[in-house]
Amino acid sequence: MTFPYTLVATDLDGTLLREDHTVSGRTREALAAVTAAGAAHIIVTGRAVPWTRHILDDLGYEGLAVCGQGAQVYHAGEHKLLTSLTLDRQLAGLALSKIEAEVGPLALAASRDGLDGEVLVGPGYRVQEGPLPALFVQDPAEMWAAPLNKVYVQHPDLDDDALAKAARAAVGNLVDVVMAGPGVVEILPLGLSKATGLSLAARRLGVKAADTIAFGDMPNDIPMFAWSRHGVAMANAHEDLKAVAHEVTASNEDDGIAVVLEQLLQQS
Repeated sequence: MTFPYTLVATDLDGTLLREDHTVSGRTREALAAVTAAGAAHIIVTGRAVPWTRHILDDLGYEGLAVCGQGAQVYHAGEHKLLTSLTLDRQLAGLALSKIEAEVGPLALAASRDGLDGEVLVGPGYRVQEGPLPALFVQDPAEMWAAPLNKVYVQHPDLDDDALAKAARAAVGNLVDVVMAGPGVVEILPLGLSKATGLSLAARRLGVKAADTIAFGDMPNDIPMFAWSRHGVAMANAHEDLKAVAHEVTASNEDDGIAVVLEQLLQQS
C-alpha cells in the first residue's frame, strides 16, 4: 500500500505551530516521512507572505504556500509571489461603513499587498504579542493609499464570533468576512477563501481535492475542509470547525498532525 493522500494541507497558527511559534521535532519528522512517501505538504495560512516567510525559511520549506487567506500563492524556495488577489478598497470602505452603522466604531488594521507588504495598524487596534512586524499609523487614510489583501477589524465590546456575525449580516454581498483566530476578524474579497487559494496551488502541483487531507483549527479553515477529501480539526479548534471535521486529533501542543500522519503511515 502507498500513502493514501498525495497532498497534506496544514494551517499554521494553532495547527502546525505550537504556542511558542515553533514546529515540534515529532511533527517535522512525520511531515518528512509523508513527503518521502510521495505526498506534497502545503502550508495554507491566513497570514500574508511577509508574516509567513520567516517560518517557512526556518522549516527549510521550499514548496508552495497559500497565504493571506487564499489571496497569495507563494513559492517558498524561490521567494516568489506567483499569484496575488487584492481587495477592492472602495468596496471595503463601503462595507466598513455598513458595519459601523450597525455596531459603532471599529479599530482597523490592513495588510498591504506584495512580498514586503506592511501590516498597517490604526488607532485602538490591539496587536498580538510576537515578532511580527507592524507599522502603526495615526491617520487611517494611510491604510488606503496602496493595494491591500485584507482589512482587520476589532470592536471594543463585541467578541470575535459576535463581530464576525454582525459584520457578515451588514455587508451583504460586498465582501467576505471571516474569523481567523483570537482577535482576528477579517474583511476579504468576495469569494476568496483558503479553498480558492489551495485549489490554485493544487492545480500547479497536479493534485486533486479528492487526494487531499487538511488540518486546521479556526472557522476560516471550513472552506478548506469542504474542498478536501478529509478534514482534521485540532483538539483546540473552534467548535464551528469541529462540527464539519471528519476527525478531531490532539491539540497543536500535543502533535495532533503527527498523530494522524503516523497512523496513516503505519497503515500504508
